[in-house]
Amino acid sequence: MNNSEKYYPTYILIAANVLIYVSTSLVGGNFLETSNPIVYQWGQVGGAVIYDGAYYQLLTSMFVHASIVHLAGNMIFLLVFGLRCEEMFSLPEYLSIYFLGGLFGNLLSLGFLPYDVPSVGASGAIFALFGAAIVHARRSVGQSIIGALIYGFFLLFLSSAPNVNNLAHIGGLVVGIVIGYVLAARRKRGTQYRATYSYGNPLSI
Repeated sequence: MNNSEKYYPTYILIAANVLIYVSTSLVGGNFLETSNPIVYQWGQVGGAVIYDGAYYQLLTSMFVHASIVHLAGNMIFLLVFGLRCEEMFSLPEYLSIYFLGGLFGNLLSLGFLPYDVPSVGASGAIFALFGAAIVHARRSVGQSIIGALIYGFFLLFLSSAPNVNNLAHIGGLVVGIVIGYVLAARRKRGTQYRATYSYGNPLSI
């Protein structure tokens, strides 16, 4: 199976997130926290997306972080789960999991968060990578995915906190689980087993 290791998508995504944070910090004049004007312009705000047509926020919000601590935490998890996914998925699969997970998390937030509450961060996309990795790892070897689901939602519970967009986490995790399951099932069906026989003396019983 082709994988995405040679393309280094995890390192590229981390570099992009860090560079964007540095850029927004320079513009906002604060390296510890992202200024509110930048958050409301490039993060996701339901009212802006729906009433002002700022659809670009569905994508740009995945690369904006509220603070240096927020960025550092997300990049650590992206490094861990991203490198694992590079071993399992091709580059198109990896990027599809990442961006579809982040997008679905943002759409879920758009539907249920108050319109004036901004949402920023890559955690929805990262949860998608996590969900895809744990389900694919178990499903591809014929094991039950129940344990993976329990582990996934346990991590989801641990990540819940005030001012955390749990909807983005849930959306990303669900997308990752579904894509990871589908890809593992497809590869399992495509695996062909070939039996070889050696003829020797019969066994006596």
